[in-house]
Amino acid sequence: MAAAESHHHKRWRLCPLWTIQSHRRNGGVASITRSSSFSSVARSILPVRRRLHLDPSKNLYFPYEPGKQARSAIWIKNSSKSHVAFKFQTTAPKSCYMRPPGGILAPGESFIATVFKFVEHPENNEKPMNQKSRVKFKMMSLKVIEGTDYVPELFDEQRDQVMVERIFRVVFLDPESPNPALEKLKRQLAEADAAIETRKKPPATTATGMVGEGLVIDEWKERREKYLARQQFEAVDAA
Repeated sequence: MAAAESHHHKRWRLCPLWTIQSHRRNGGVASITRSSSFSSVARSILPVRRRLHLDPSKNLYFPYEPGKQARSAIWIKNSSKSHVAFKFQTTAPKSCYMRPPGGILAPGESFIATVFKFVEHPENNEKPMNQKSRVKFKMMSLKVIEGTDYVPELFDEQRDQVMVERIFRVVFLDPESPNPALEKLKRQLAEADAAIETRKKPPATTATGMVGEGLVIDEWKERREKYLARQQFEAVDAA
């Protein structure tokens, strides 16, 4: 009997999510209480309810045009019931950026953002079409109170509440070989351009806070000029 009880307790100890407290109360009913770590472990196992709906959802597609600044597009929608701030990051900030790089969306609000990437010349004349590059993009979200002004520092101040919505990889497409992904990209870019023209018109009232595009573009151009100058210097030095 003692051996059976010992085996019984060992079996339960294999599961760290629960603490077993067996004692007799009014006729001997065993009670099971959850350990303090259950909620945190459960959150890591259960599916995460994302705040944003993104399209595309896995990869960002760019036409492969070496030596040029290529464009991609991503449709962003707030699928939650709260106001949500979003922020865009990349592993290659010197050659990539998104317009706008962040902002706040009301529940159900959506728009198409444009992503810019400078396409480097290939090594050994290889064409990486339909292949993933090492560059990654990250989209983050943060639940905010209605009326909050967007500033990037929100994500530092409330780091514990930030959610990584998606990590994207870059996939190059051959612009001379039509395919569904390329046709979809062209449609999204046309919609993004139309939205930019609309935003340029003086609004009657100020809606959600998007980062000023002019400041972003000027800052990126400055970084890009320094980057190209350094690339040219390294090429001359290597020669």
